[in-house]
Amino acid sequence: MKPFLLETLLHWVAVGFYILATILFVHALLWNHVHRVRWARWLTALGLLPHGAALVIRWIEVGHGPYMAKYEVLSSNAWIAVLMLLIVLWRRPSWAGLALVALPGCILMMGLGLLASPEAKDLPPTLRSIWLIFHIFFTKLAVGAFLLAFAAAVILLRKLKGSTSRFLERFPAAEVLDASMIRFVGFGFVFWSTTIIAGAIWAHQSWGRYWGWDPIETWSLVTWLCFGTLLHLRLFYRLGPRATAWIAIGCFGVSILTAFIFPFLIPSLHSAYFQ
Repeated sequence: MKPFLLETLLHWVAVGFYILATILFVHALLWNHVHRVRWARWLTALGLLPHGAALVIRWIEVGHGPYMAKYEVLSSNAWIAVLMLLIVLWRRPSWAGLALVALPGCILMMGLGLLASPEAKDLPPTLRSIWLIFHIFFTKLAVGAFLLAFAAAVILLRKLKGSTSRFLERFPAAEVLDASMIRFVGFGFVFWSTTIIAGAIWAHQSWGRYWGWDPIETWSLVTWLCFGTLLHLRLFYRLGPRATAWIAIGCFGVSILTAFIFPFLIPSLHSAYFQ
C-alpha cells in the first residue's frame, strides 16, 4: 500500500475511534453508566495509536515535521489535544465531561485537515531551524491547554446558572472547576509565551529581525495580551468565576482565530506553511 493511502486510512481509523469514544462518553455520562467512561477513555487512547502512526508516516515521507500544510497542522494539533485530554482524565477521572467538548473539536480539526489538500511540500530554507520546531510544538501545547480551559469554562457557566442534570453532577463543585480553568489558562499562557519567544529567535535567524509586525505575529501578541489580562484581572482584582469564564471563552476564540483562521485569510510570512 502506498504511504499516502496508508496514512489516510490510519487517519480515518483514528477519526472512527474518536467518534465512537465521543458517543460512549455521551452515553456513559447522560445515562449514568459511569463504568463505561473507562471504555470511552480506552477507545480514545486506541485512536491515538493509528493517529500517531499516520503522523509518523507523513513525517518520514515528506522529510519534515507536521507543520508545512493545513492537513499536517490540523492533524498534529488534534493529536496533542487528545493526548492532553487523556492525561487530564487519567489524573482526574471525574472530569470525563471535558471530552464532550474537546473530542468533537479534535474530530472537526481532523476532518478539515482530511478535506484539505494532502500534497507534500518541501521545507523552505527559512523553516529549517530547531527554533521553528520549538515554536510549533509549544503552539500546539498552548492550543490544547486553551481548549481544555474553554471546556471547563462552558461547564462552569452551566453550573453557575443553576442547571442540574446527571451530566453536570459528574463534575466537581463550581469552585473546583473555576480553579482548574484558571490552571489550564495559566499553562496555556506559559506555552504561548514560549511560542512567541521561540518564534522571535527563529525570525532573527531567518530574516535578521526578532519582530516585524507580521499580521500573525501581531495577532499572536494580541492573544498573549488577552490571556495575560485575564490572569491579571483574576489574580490582582479578584474577578468572579462567571466573568472569568466568559472572558476565557472570548480569549479562546481569539487564539483560534490567530492559530487557524487568520493564516488562511491574511497574507503573511506564516501563511506559507498553512496553505
